Amino acid sequence: MIGDIPVSAAKDPRTRRRREENTLLAATLTHGPTELIDFLLPLWAGAAIGLSATEVGILLAVEMAVSVVMRPVAGILADTYERRNVAATGAVLYALSALGYALAESAPLAYAAAAVGGAGGALLWVAVRAIISERLTEDSAVFPRLLAAQENGSWIAFLVGMTLISAIDYRGVFLACAAACVVAAVLLLVSPRRAVPEKRADEGTAAAGLGTVGRKLRPMLFAVAFTMTAEAAISLLLVLHLQRGFDLEVLEVAFVFLPGAIAMSMAAERLHTFVVRFGRTRVLTFASLSSAAFAANLAWAPHPVVIAVLWILSGLAWATVMPIQQAVIAEASGEQAGRGMGVYESASLLGALAGSLVAGKLYDSANWTVACLVAAAALLAGSVIVPRSVRSLGVADVPPPPPPKAPEEHKAPEAPEHPGQAAPKPAPEAAPKAPRRPVRELGARLAAFAVAQVVLLILGLSWIGDLVAEGFTTRLINGGGRESGFEGMVYGTGKIWTFIVLVDVCWSCGLLLVARARRRAPESATPAKSPPDGGS
Repeated sequence: MIGDIPVSAAKDPRTRRRREENTLLAATLTHGPTELIDFLLPLWAGAAIGLSATEVGILLAVEMAVSVVMRPVAGILADTYERRNVAATGAVLYALSALGYALAESAPLAYAAAAVGGAGGALLWVAVRAIISERLTEDSAVFPRLLAAQENGSWIAFLVGMTLISAIDYRGVFLACAAACVVAAVLLLVSPRRAVPEKRADEGTAAAGLGTVGRKLRPMLFAVAFTMTAEAAISLLLVLHLQRGFDLEVLEVAFVFLPGAIAMSMAAERLHTFVVRFGRTRVLTFASLSSAAFAANLAWAPHPVVIAVLWILSGLAWATVMPIQQAVIAEASGEQAGRGMGVYESASLLGALAGSLVAGKLYDSANWTVACLVAAAALLAGSVIVPRSVRSLGVADVPPPPPPKAPEEHKAPEAPEHPGQAAPKPAPEAAPKAPRRPVRELGARLAAFAVAQVVLLILGLSWIGDLVAEGFTTRLINGGGRESGFEGMVYGTGKIWTFIVLVDVCWSCGLLLVARARRRAPESATPAKSPPDGGS
């Protein structure tokens, strides 16, 4: 089997870390296409194959229903079989779903693709979260890293997909999404195996285990469903208001949400430091209060730009809440993390479904201000419900800090071969190397930015290109932009992204300089050896 290694080798920290890194990259490659397809599906179904509004609703309901039903089943499979194989199967099924959308010319084939996609998403994400939970006891930041990987995939896929859809059409976008999922499946299959030997369970034991986990997690599952109802409601209310209140096109609405996704991907790991410092319940309370304040302020937001800024703040709160929820679910589930993640995701999907129904009813029957305040009240109630649910699970409130990067091991001096022979002097310790991981991550973000800027330059929508062509004063100080509409939104997004990258570079360089100063501090503190006293 691809990627099999001895169990003893799988216990090596570097091997477990490589398993996690492959899974994170696979999450990036699959989450972006997943989100992009979910966004484009209603548009494609009406424009490409002529489905009515009712048929589009059925299409979305098929995928949602299959996904909800399959989540607990995926949890049992993730605890019974090798998780990388379960996740890879899900990625392949999602690739087949995207291929089905690309080839569909009628409703039945589209419904079949939706059902396959619902099953694939369940297998993929339950198994991926179960794999990530394997290192939770040695690194408490694994779930913030997963969220960052997912959001990176989302905003990159949206930026590339929305830019190129006019050139390659829906079919080309779906085929590109299928290719990304196939690459993710290969990455999962070549990952190292899990250190714990696989144990098969009969169906009765599996069902009993699922019921036991569900009862144990019941308070947290209720809190997850409740908060997801409120979050889904405010998200849909926002989309409806941007479309009907500000007359934005669908693609313009997507670019209002884009800065929030970028902020979530950049801040998820850094926000975890607050969880380690102040504890999970305090941070959850503060994040819920922040989300409630965001929802209330939406009622009086005067412009889409203000909404985009508020959405960034909401995204930061959500980037704090989701990793905590997943971490406590994994800790409380123990060796049955797959089952725990299965029921957790089912609760999340049911909450999202309920939130969508509530939002539609609120928007039709009440004015915008009342709808926002109702959603804010629900989020405010979450500031009490969610922390209490965490306490009820009995998990630690303050997780351990993530481990520092392990230093290189130094060999002990060899013993002399003959008695009386002096032992060889130990080799002088090499100076600690500069951290490579932050540099690689910054390089990856800059590479993605460069590729996007080349695409924008080709399309004539690059703010940096205009800055070079027209001069710093004209474009930066005196302002200037493009006409309103989709091109204006893309142009403005490129400009905002440029400033985000500048802040990212400054922040990352500052962290590297601080790390370098800390490494040099012990060297300067070591006293120099005095010369031997020769006597008077």
